[in-house]
Amino acid sequence: MSARRGSARQAWVALRALLLMTVALGIVFPLAITAIAQLAFPAQANGSLVRSDGRVVGSALIEQSFTTAKGVALPQWFQSRPSAAGAGYDGRASGGSNAGPESHSLLTAIAARRAAIEKSDGVTADRIPADALTASASGLDPDISPAYALLQVPRVAAARGLSESAVRALVESRIQGRELGYLGEPVVNVLELNIALAALK
Repeated sequence: MSARRGSARQAWVALRALLLMTVALGIVFPLAITAIAQLAFPAQANGSLVRSDGRVVGSALIEQSFTTAKGVALPQWFQSRPSAAGAGYDGRASGGSNAGPESHSLLTAIAARRAAIEKSDGVTADRIPADALTASASGLDPDISPAYALLQVPRVAAARGLSESAVRALVESRIQGRELGYLGEPVVNVLELNIALAALK
């Protein structure tokens, strides 16, 4: 009898602990963290959304495509890195191609991208930076190198009827330095650059 009573007591203690932890860690803690994030970092907590003309056009953290439905680069826009996320630029399917340096499909894709950039931007292969030819590990990196952004200036300026100096100055104003002054490399956020470009007269 006492053994049965002891088992019932242990079950009741375990149930109370489960209920307490469920409320504390499943409800109170997430609500507290959400409230702190909304107060301290509201933009980041809400997805780092980017707005243009009062409407949301994307996130500063997720790469977008500036191509036709067939994947042809639109000359009037700065182009993002290639994407291996899902069928490409799919925010629901972050991930790289996982193809190694000896992968035939990767080498073929790089050669095709190189040829397309040589043709669209009128540059030689040695001027094309690596980030113009390869996808990031996430497949959704929103940034490109300043070298890739500056390489695109003549094409974008010609397509929009703007001076190269004005477009180059816009790119240079959008270069973000290293994190904390020493982490990573300088980058340019393509979506934010293209929004600024659309406002350039």
